[in-house]
Formats: sequence, C-alpha cells, structure tokens
Amino acid sequence: MIHRDALDRLPVRSALPALRRALDAHGAAVLCAPPGTGKTTLVPLVLAGLTGDGPRQRVVVAEPRRIAARAAARRMAWLLGESVGESVGFTVRGERRAGPRTVVEVVTTGVLLQRLQRDPELAGVSTVVLDECHERHLDADTAAAFLLDVRAALRPELRLVAASATTDAEGWAHLLGDAPVITAEGVSHPVEAVWAPPGRPVRPPHGMRVDPALLEHVAGVVRRALREREGDVLCFLPGVGEIARVAGRLGDRQTLGAEVLQVHGRAPAAVQDAVLAGASEGRRVVLATSVAESSLTVPGVRVVVDAGLAREPRTDHARGLSALTTVRASRASARQRAGRAGREAPGAVYRCWSEADDVRLPGFPAAEITVADLTAFALQAACWGDPDASGLALLDPPPSGAMAAAREVLTATGAVSADGRPTDRGRRMARLGVHPRLARALLDGAREAGARRAAEVVALLSEEPPREYGDDLAAAWRAARRGGDAYGARWRAEARRLEGALKGVAEEGTAAGASGASGPRVLSDDAVAGLVTALAYPERVARLRGEGSYLMVSGTGAQLGDGSRLRSAPWLAIAVADRPVTAASARVLLGAVIDEDTARAAAGALYAEGEEVRWSEERRDVVARRVERLGAVELASRPLPDPGPELLRAALEEGLRREGPGLLRWTAEAAGLRQRLAFLHRELGEPWPDVSDAALLERLDDWLGWELARARRRSDLERADGGKALQRLLPWASGDAARLDELAPERIQVPSGSRIRVDYGGGQPVLAVKLQELFGWQETPRLAGGRVPVLVHLLSPAGRPAAVTADLASFWRDGYRSVRAELRGRYPRHPWPEDPTTAAPTRRATGGH
Repeated sequence: MIHRDALDRLPVRSALPALRRALDAHGAAVLCAPPGTGKTTLVPLVLAGLTGDGPRQRVVVAEPRRIAARAAARRMAWLLGESVGESVGFTVRGERRAGPRTVVEVVTTGVLLQRLQRDPELAGVSTVVLDECHERHLDADTAAAFLLDVRAALRPELRLVAASATTDAEGWAHLLGDAPVITAEGVSHPVEAVWAPPGRPVRPPHGMRVDPALLEHVAGVVRRALREREGDVLCFLPGVGEIARVAGRLGDRQTLGAEVLQVHGRAPAAVQDAVLAGASEGRRVVLATSVAESSLTVPGVRVVVDAGLAREPRTDHARGLSALTTVRASRASARQRAGRAGREAPGAVYRCWSEADDVRLPGFPAAEITVADLTAFALQAACWGDPDASGLALLDPPPSGAMAAAREVLTATGAVSADGRPTDRGRRMARLGVHPRLARALLDGAREAGARRAAEVVALLSEEPPREYGDDLAAAWRAARRGGDAYGARWRAEARRLEGALKGVAEEGTAAGASGASGPRVLSDDAVAGLVTALAYPERVARLRGEGSYLMVSGTGAQLGDGSRLRSAPWLAIAVADRPVTAASARVLLGAVIDEDTARAAAGALYAEGEEVRWSEERRDVVARRVERLGAVELASRPLPDPGPELLRAALEEGLRREGPGLLRWTAEAAGLRQRLAFLHRELGEPWPDVSDAALLERLDDWLGWELARARRRSDLERADGGKALQRLLPWASGDAARLDELAPERIQVPSGSRIRVDYGGGQPVLAVKLQELFGWQETPRLAGGRVPVLVHLLSPAGRPAAVTADLASFWRDGYRSVRAELRGRYPRHPWPEDPTTAAPTRRATGGH
C-alpha cells in the first residue's frame, strides 16, 4: 500500500508541475532541492507514473555512491509499500535487485557508464535523473556528457534531470542547453552555529594522515554536544579510519549514554539500515563520512559535529602515485552538513574550527576531473569515440597533463593504439568495471595464475584492505580469506564478480583462466600477489637499494616501515604508497614480494638497453657504459671502451654546465683576457662578446668546439687553454679585434717607463703603481675609447695603497701634500718633491727631498 501521507509531506511536491513543464518543453531541467525534500525519492516515482498520476515510464536514477543507491531504492520501495526489486530496484557493482516489473532503477554512475557503452540508446528508458550532481564526481560528469551526446544524436526524446542539493546550478543549466532551473524549498529549521576550535594548534592534514589530537578534540566535542543538546548527534569525519578512531575514543554505550553507529560505504548493510531507520530507544551518535551530507537522510538528528575535513582524489604524476588525500571541507559542504541538524526541528552545528578560519575555506569542493587520475576517464572517452574528450560537454575540461599521463598508461597496457583509439583489448578492459590498470592485471594475471586467484588479488587492490591487515599484500590476502569481518565479505563478493566478468572476456581465442597446455602456471600465493600487483602498477616495481629503502622504476624512492616483514625483499611490487610531508621518499603502505623475472615481465615496456655516456657527479668525470635498465632501476652494466664522439661531447658539455668554464686551464693571461673582454662588453656592448659563465656555456661551439671535438675525459678539458679558446670570440670579422690593446690594454706604460698591468676584475679598471713612478703625469689614462677613467691606486714605497684617485691632476693639487707629510719621514730614501708635476719619475730610491 502506498504511503500517501509520507509522499504528501515531501516538500519537493510543490515543484513537480514546473519540473514536468520544463521536461515537456525542453527535455531537460536542473532541479535544486535541499536534502530531505524528496528530490531523490518522490521525483523518480512521479516521473515513472508510480504514484498514480501518469503513464508508467522507465526511469533510471544515477547516484554517486553504492550506499546512496541502495538507500534510495529502499526508501522508494517503502513509499510504494513494496519490497526492493519490484517496481523499484537497484544495481550497484556486484549486486542487482531488479526484475521484470521494475520501473525505477537506481544505479551508481559507474554502472550507468557501463550501460551507455553497451547500449548508448538506453532502449526503453524515458528519463535519467543524475542525482547529487553538485558533488562533481568524475563518473557523474562523464555520464552527463555521454547522455547529452545520446540526446543530440540518437534519442532526442530522452529526458534528463540534473538534481542538485545546492543552488549553484547555473553551470549545469548551461550544459543542458540552457535548461530551466526548478527550485524546491525545503522545510528547514534554524541551526545555531557553535565554533569549537581545538584548544591548542593541531597539525594540518596531509595525505591520509589526520592529527590524532584533532580526533581526540572531535570526540570531546561530541561528548560536549550530548551534554548541551537534545536529540541524536551526526558527526562528520573524512574517512573510515578516523570514524573507527573516534568511535574508540567515545567508548561504549553505557559510558557515553548513547549508541555509537558508523556510516560509510564499507559499513554492513544491516548497520546502514539501522541508521537510516532511526532510533527505537535512547540517543545515537552517528559517525559518518561525507556520504551523509546529501546522499542519505539520517532521522532523529538535532546536532551536527563537523570535523571540517573531507577526502578528495589527488594524483602525483611526477611520482606515479594516486590516492585519496585529506583536505579542508569547503564552505558549501559545511552548509550542507549543518543543514542536517535542522531537518526536523531547530538544531545546532558544532564546527571544530574557528570563525576566523571559516572565511579561508574554499567555496566549493574541487571538481574530480581537475584533480584525479584520468586513466579510466580516458578509456571511457576512447571507447565512446572521443579519445581526447574534446567533443564532450563537460563543466570543466580535463587537464592536458593528466590526459597525457592517462594515455601513456593506456598505451602501455595495450588498451589504446598510437592514435588513441581503443583496441579490442581496451574494450574488454573497459567492460570489466575496474580501473584500467586493474583490468590489465586481471586479464594478464588470469592467464598466468588462473581466473579465481587473479580476481581475488584484484579485489584486494580495488578496495584497499584495512590497515590492521598489514603492508604485505600476500598476508592480507590470506587474512581476507580467513576473515569474517565486513571487509572480508565485500572482498569475496567482488572477487566473485570479477571472476564472473572474466568469463565473457576472452583474449587471443582463449577464455581467461582456461585450463590446458597454455593454462595457468603453478604459483604460490606470494608469487601471484606480486605478479598481479606488478601487472597493475608496473612503474611501481621497485628494487632494494638499502635496508627498507627501494627505488621504483618510475624513479621515485620508497621506504618501508620499521616493522615490515618485506624489508629484506630484493624486489617489490608496490600497490599503495603515499608521500609524508617531510619525506623525500614515498611510504609503502601495501606491497608484495616479486623476483627479477616478474619485474622484467611486468614492466617490460620500461626495459631499455643501450650506451650510456654521461657526466658523473660522483666521479666528476665522463662515465661510458653499456647499461640495462628497467626504467630508473639499473639491472646491469659494463664498461664501454669506445663511445661515440657525439655521446662523449654531450657528456663533456654536461660536465661544463655543471662545473662551469673553470674546468678549463686558465693562466693569468687567459683570466686577464676574459676580464678585459667582460669590461669592453659592459662598456661598449657589441661586437665585444659576453664572456659570463652563462653566455660561454650557451655558445660552446663558437669558442670551444675544437677542444670538445678531441676531448674524451675531464683531464682533456683541464689541459685546454681557456685563453686560446676565448680568442676565437674576438670580433675578427669587423676588424675591431685589432683595437683590443687600444681599448682595454693589458698593461699601461707610466712616466717611469714601467709597464704596469691593469686589473679589470672590478667595476672599474685599476692601475696599482708606486707614487714616485707617476711624477709629472698630469692626465689620468682613460680606456674604452676615452669613456672610462682608470682608477689609480697610488702605492707607498712598501707597496701599500697611499691614495686612490681617478683624477691625477686634482690629487697632485689637493691630496699629495697630506700623503707627502705622512710618508716622507717613514721613507726618507725616496723622493718627496714639493711639486710632483715637475719632478722626474723614478722606480728607485735616490735619497729624500
């Protein structure tokens, strides 16, 4: 029996006439309605004609999460007075409850994408509702783009509804061809904001790590909320691990005075049902991930405690690592979470951050397409017929770098050809319903180890085992087989699904996992775990380089924990790793032991053998070897006796760039020539060459080509005369080279007859000469065609500076008298005439004056 009273109370009912008109006129609409208004439950029932007010039509509702898909189907079935699988059913990965009478089917966006690839027309479907589209999950964005293609080319009558829990709907409306935006007002009660920041600073989140001090604080805020408020408490935390740790800090029901329940995608269905059904007696504390923001409605909640964190995917392309990472929740998410406290009555939200920090939060969560690994998206786009996704209607274009990295993975795994088009193998991979990396491991691993064992390991890789299973994948596999926990049950179900999927995916004419002469090998569990992991993540194959320290073939360092039993393995296949804030290497969270043969086979695309002639930083010389490499990992090497001249020259040039032109032999004359040229370039510019390190290294061919062509090692460069090479840069063609000694003489003859070297090493040329040698010299020499006066350092008889001047006439007139008074008593055997301008210059002591 239909629960009419419950249906009539849903606030979205008032928006249904406008929604119908929009769909009749435009075929598409954006529906904005707060959580709890019935947009997920009533709207599909009405559009399908299941509430008695229209013809029956098939409706598909796409949810971003499995838990939300199941919950929505259960709620709609209850509203109709039926069981799930009758008029309303659901399909999620590994589970389907739908039958021939099913009119409304709730699916995950991933399942919808699979269906679109198999049947783009969605035969028999009248309307598709994309729920929670504001969350910007990649599968939802992709499904919307595919559906718009279907409407444009195959099914113009297919109706689309983008349902959002926020009012930020303009982008979706434009994407759907300027579709109308229909807004349904929710029944909301006032929610008091209580700012509850930690009493002392906590470390910001990084990777999957959350400061335990923050979790302790969140548990304290939950206890405070129970004391200060009535009703159930809904606490938002970023992930399963944090939920478990906060639950442990809260204690049991008797101590806390409330039942503690945990809601997340991995929670058993019975627990999910209990949370969504409401409390029968006593108070509840529901610890939940962001799945409870808008996808689920938890009855009885009057208080929300918000830790202020969320999990988003991130990809480190440089390190070859992809994982979820903990970030500050956006202001939009914070509003959504707070609204959960005002669904049924006035409530309160305790925010575990300060009001001042609130203004620094991001406005909205990042669109997954802008931050995530795009390998699966790129394969979906290729199979759809748009390899670069340029023709897809997307709110945000995929970043070019992420798409390039994705295409590299797909090419290496044989999923796409050189032009980006999907191969037959790639289409089979896409049909397996897992990430392309795991699809490759499943296909190839099944041939080597059998379908069941390959499927079991891939199931482990597709949902990371609990931390308590340890970092050894083979040991985690055995634990999952034994375990009666929720993870073990999900793992077994996924392994069965994957094994079944392999039955319909044949390669090279042989069903995966078939027995016979070409069937699977007899391998230990440890060997199978390592093989399948290496096939999935070939760039994470790693070789031991020190106790617990590894180098991946991608070039990234990796470190095992102190207590790991994997620490002595010569080779590892790393399944899960992250990068701590201060660490130079990634931290291995899950891996498997492999041997070198497995490493070579799995990462064979990265194998290279060739001549390696390079400048070694360690030896500070040329190293010439024939090397075998697996990516960045060196497998073997032997000396190369006769390297090619081009390779030698490139290595020597690299040495010069690292160590600078000082690697050559620079005599005093050569260094002086370089300083003179630098002076002329600074004062006169062209045609006088720039002889700075950077400029010389930029034009090595022009001045050092002859020496480089004949050198084989560092010692050959050290014997090369830098000054002789530098002369090749003089402006011979213009004839200016002949004026070098005129414009920047190496030496200047002074009145005594001495030829004194000019120092060009500073900002102004310096002539350091004994004072007595300049008697009678009135004019200060000027260089660079008269532009720059020489700075004269007048030396005492002992060779120490007595005065510095760039104007000799002025010095003789104004400064000489004080110098004479100071020094003639100290040096009586040297001449100190009263009038130096008429005295004879001398280099020798001849008696005082």
